[in-house]
Amino acid sequence: MDSLQTLKRHLRAGKVYRRADLLPYTTAPDRHLAALVNEGSLTKVSRGVYYAPRKSDFGIPPPDDKTLVKSFLKDDRFLILSPNMYNLLGLGTTQLYNERVVYNHKRHGDFELGGLKFRFHRKQDFPSVLTKEFLLVDLVSNLKTLAEDENILMEKIKRKAAEMDSSKLIKAVERYGSIKAKKIFSFLTDNHSSNG
Repeated sequence: MDSLQTLKRHLRAGKVYRRADLLPYTTAPDRHLAALVNEGSLTKVSRGVYYAPRKSDFGIPPPDDKTLVKSFLKDDRFLILSPNMYNLLGLGTTQLYNERVVYNHKRHGDFELGGLKFRFHRKQDFPSVLTKEFLLVDLVSNLKTLAEDENILMEKIKRKAAEMDSSKLIKAVERYGSIKAKKIFSFLTDNHSSNG
């Protein structure tokens, strides 16, 4: 069996590979990767990252965001969110954004992976799982980037904060909030300490 076939035999549909992952199975990596891309056994996601497509009745679905980002970062410590998720807080935000934000410890900047745009932000701390408390704090930290009316939204944010579990929200503000978020949510800590 030649080197190209050996490489092909190690590919699993739906998996994302870095070039380095495939080196043990080929004697001519660049030539063989190009051949596999040409025949459709692999698609190039970004520089040095490849996807072995999984075929379905509806064509070839792209790899899921988590798989793409994990392979790109060579790390599983990240959080993917979209400004559209702010709409889940029930604040009346209605704008739709075609953007995926990735909080991580390694990369910063805009990258295209598998035809999708991702905005990577190096952030010191973020939760491993998205919570409504983190989402509200993150919304306040990113108010200036949104197309909503800031003053109207701020009133709704304060009302929403009053409905939430104050100790969980305070922890989220202290741990993840920007300077602006900490200032805006300071009324929580004042109320909490006066009630304590």
